[in-house]
This record gives sequence, structure tokens and C-alpha cells, in this order.
Amino acid sequence: MVFSSLFAGGAFYIGFAEQPARLLLDPNSLLKQWIPSYKRGFAMQATLAILSGISAFYAYFSTQNWVWIVGAVLILLNWPYTLLVIMPTNHKLTLVEQGNAGNDEVKLIVYWGKLHAVRTILGFSAILAFLVALTN
Repeated sequence: MVFSSLFAGGAFYIGFAEQPARLLLDPNSLLKQWIPSYKRGFAMQATLAILSGISAFYAYFSTQNWVWIVGAVLILLNWPYTLLVIMPTNHKLTLVEQGNAGNDEVKLIVYWGKLHAVRTILGFSAILAFLVALTN
């Protein structure tokens, strides 16, 4: 549950602190800030999702409480969701040459923020499932 809490907390921070702050920047500065943030965030959240899923499966096999599987599925859904839904937007943004960002890129980053909110929801949903599992 620690890994999923870190995941959800990180996702929440990105959506409610970092994203609104970066949207105050001009388009070129916005893109310049978003690219390294995305790369670091992806590495951190991908790792935390996997560690959380593995931990939840271990808890399931230790307790035979199927609610751990629900939490594992919820946190691990971040992987296919990111790869299939968010990654095309990420790819478009990373292909923009530095200094050439404009309103289209700002719109894409705003859209990315909305897509990213689903990751926050999945993270907190997994935590909720893990809390239920702990009380059973």
C-alpha cells in the first residue's frame, strides 16, 4: 500500500500543483518544463505502479483475500492506460522542436493534464481497495 500511496500522491501533485503552475508559462517555457518533468514522472510512476502491483499480488497469495487483486488491477491499469491513451499525446509533444511551441502545444498539454487525472483516480481507487483488504 505504501507504493500505491506514493504513486497516487505523485499523480495528485502533478495534477493539482505542477500542471497548473506550468500552464502559467509561455508556450516554449511550458514545453521546456513539461518534457523533463514527464520523463522523470514516467520513470517514477511506472516503477511505483509495478512495485504496488507486485506487493498486492504478494498480499493476495499470503491472505487469499481477493480484494488485493482488485487493487493490483486498478494500480496496474495505469500501464496500458498510459501506453495506449496518454503516450500518443506525449509523443506528439516530445517531437516539437524547442522554440517552436505555440497554442497547439499548450492545448495538448492541457489535454494531457486531463488524461493524467485518470491516473490519479486509478491510484486513489487502488488505495481504497487496499484499505478494504486490510479491514477484511
